[in-house]
Amino acid sequence: MTTVAFLGLGAIGTPMARHLAVPEFSLSVWNRTPAKAKAFATEFAVRAAATAAEAASGADIVITCLPSSREVEGLLDGPDGLLAGLTKGSVLVDCTSGDPATSRRIAARLAERGIGFLDAPVSGGVAGAEIATLTVMVGGDAAMLARVMPVFDAFGEKIVHCGPVGAGHALKAINQAMLAIHIWSLGEGLVALEKAGVSAAVALEVINASSGRSNSSQNLFPQRVLTRAFPRTFRLALLDKDLGIAAQVAREHKVPSPLLQLTAELFAAAHHELGEEADHVEVVKIIEHQAGVEIT
Repeated sequence: MTTVAFLGLGAIGTPMARHLAVPEFSLSVWNRTPAKAKAFATEFAVRAAATAAEAASGADIVITCLPSSREVEGLLDGPDGLLAGLTKGSVLVDCTSGDPATSRRIAARLAERGIGFLDAPVSGGVAGAEIATLTVMVGGDAAMLARVMPVFDAFGEKIVHCGPVGAGHALKAINQAMLAIHIWSLGEGLVALEKAGVSAAVALEVINASSGRSNSSQNLFPQRVLTRAFPRTFRLALLDKDLGIAAQVAREHKVPSPLLQLTAELFAAAHHELGEEADHVEVVKIIEHQAGVEIT
């Protein structure tokens, strides 16, 4: 039986961990809020660890799913840190939407101790995590991925080996940048069309049957903007973080990226204006306010 530790029971981490609370795995969980780990452990008859070190102790595979790479790296050191619990031959799998440079730094530290590392951010949101249809973007050694594959199969539907360590995080960040570009450009386009006398419903009917369609036009705007529901499923603050990573990846590799850089700046400003709890689609409200028209 594979022993797995899952650290980070957030909105996506909790349903991911739930799919690992099955007889095929011996699961322990840890969360920065201990009560959440204890409640999960009680509900699913698994072990709640008091520290990251305790969770990692004896685990074949340790999974982190935290807000950023900074938190993952911060869990490594100290008597209660991951390095105090991880053993030679084990693998740390980071499902955080993190940054490639930090991933490479963590991997190098772990390699000195004979511990493997895979960066494996996921896409599909809470809904995908609930029904185990996440896309998993993996950076690292292919043989190590094959070893971890049964764990990925528990919560993922499409598992893709993207390249060396950091490749998964780089691809996730660029994917998120595309999401942001689609949202902002569609927002501007629909506002302009509203002012030109074209309703958003009519515009989306045409766009979704034409070359301009995207997930934003097919799903996000009809379900969230036109209804004015704006459910809070993915925080703007996290998308802002992801955009910063994408922009940094482009700069690091000296790629001219004016659109990426501008989009990162726009979402950083929106994050500052709308606050920590705003949903990512709520940036449309800023476009509407600036234009003096509402998408309906």
